[in-house]
Amino acid sequence: MTENQVKTSKLTVGPNDDLSIGQSALLGIQHVLAMDVYVVPFIIASIIGLTTKESSALIQATFIAAGVATIIQSYFCMKLPVAQGPSFIPIGAIAGIYFANNQNGNGWGTVLGASLIGAVLVIILGLTGIFNRLIKAFVPPIVGGTIIFIVGLSLMPVALNDNVFMASGDLGQNILLAVIAAVSLVLFAMIGSQFPGKGRIFRISSVILALVIGCLAAQFMGILDLSQVKNAPLASVPQVPFVDFHFSFDLSSILTMIIIYVVLMAETTGTWFAVSNVCEEPLTDENINRGVVGEGIGCLISSMLGTTPVTGYSTNAGIISITGVASKKVFVAAGAWFIVFGLSGKLSTLISSIPAPVIGGVFVIVCGIISISGMKVIKEVEINEKAMYVIAIPMILTLALTLIPKEFIQSLPSFLQYLFGSSVATASIAAILLNRLLPEEKIEEQITKQKEIKAV
Repeated sequence: MTENQVKTSKLTVGPNDDLSIGQSALLGIQHVLAMDVYVVPFIIASIIGLTTKESSALIQATFIAAGVATIIQSYFCMKLPVAQGPSFIPIGAIAGIYFANNQNGNGWGTVLGASLIGAVLVIILGLTGIFNRLIKAFVPPIVGGTIIFIVGLSLMPVALNDNVFMASGDLGQNILLAVIAAVSLVLFAMIGSQFPGKGRIFRISSVILALVIGCLAAQFMGILDLSQVKNAPLASVPQVPFVDFHFSFDLSSILTMIIIYVVLMAETTGTWFAVSNVCEEPLTDENINRGVVGEGIGCLISSMLGTTPVTGYSTNAGIISITGVASKKVFVAAGAWFIVFGLSGKLSTLISSIPAPVIGGVFVIVCGIISISGMKVIKEVEINEKAMYVIAIPMILTLALTLIPKEFIQSLPSFLQYLFGSSVATASIAAILLNRLLPEEKIEEQITKQKEIKAV
């Protein structure tokens, strides 16, 4: 970190700063509320036709896995404030593996077995330092900044389309709820910035305040439905391996999942760059190696709990930037909250009851902040003609893969489906390849010579 960066730090609480248990718990829960962790298991359960009881068990296992993985990654392995949660990337592959093997009654067991083997390979990549060497060789600042930018860019359509425009209910009400949540978030964040003393509490809790106000507005409109919370059990026992489920191993399924993990690691790298940037902490070799190990351990634990792979959530980087709180203790508290929610059907149902437009309003602001973080990294690099293409083409790919009809993606070979299923992974790979393959400009040498001649 340069001296200039230290002077212009926007953090109110650094990664290693101390916080009380109460403060950590309060600040940690807003990270949990802003992460739609329940969505992935809900989608998977719908696709493969799980019963209500099985769906509930999968959602609870996902919460617990996210909590344990978050604590391991942020406090023991990577040692940066990184929250872990289920990834959307493997959904198609998981459904394919399930249906291909379910005729023998081993559908879900084969999914878990393939995930387990893939997780072990990820751990090996971290322990050997292979992944870190690849990052150092292929991801200079221009590529890293571009990846951070496209992470935010790729999430904006999800925030707006899935959570607001295409969400159930009246479109006008959805937009109004999203605007109320977004305006509340910006308002509280600005109060905290303008009044760094007494207003500090508004900034660091701006996300949870925005969600509460959004929910109150939804209640006023008569669209906040808490009926399922009343019927959900207060406490329930999570799934037990080899009792509630078993592991099966199939070579083609394992190879499929290994491809998924490669794409996952490409995506999570963008999250790490984003977190490192907003925390004003350099992404060291040790961080990366330990982060890969942490990612692998988190996925291994997820398999053992009977749920799907986890990965770093980039939305939390935006929350850190807005609130100015980057404490690892807050993320440990967030992990603890996930575990508590996973052990309580009532609490996990309460989170899933937050109206989608409210989440979308907060989510889209967070996405914008992430993209701005990438722009800050890019602006430190001289933007020559080659750099313009390294930045522009991944941006185009991100938007193209977000807007392209899903039917076309589904018509492609399986490998391309996995790759194009993640716009971040595809655009990141494109940025890396363009930076390596495009020739350096000779015109720069001419400009330098002309400046030297003028100086003489």
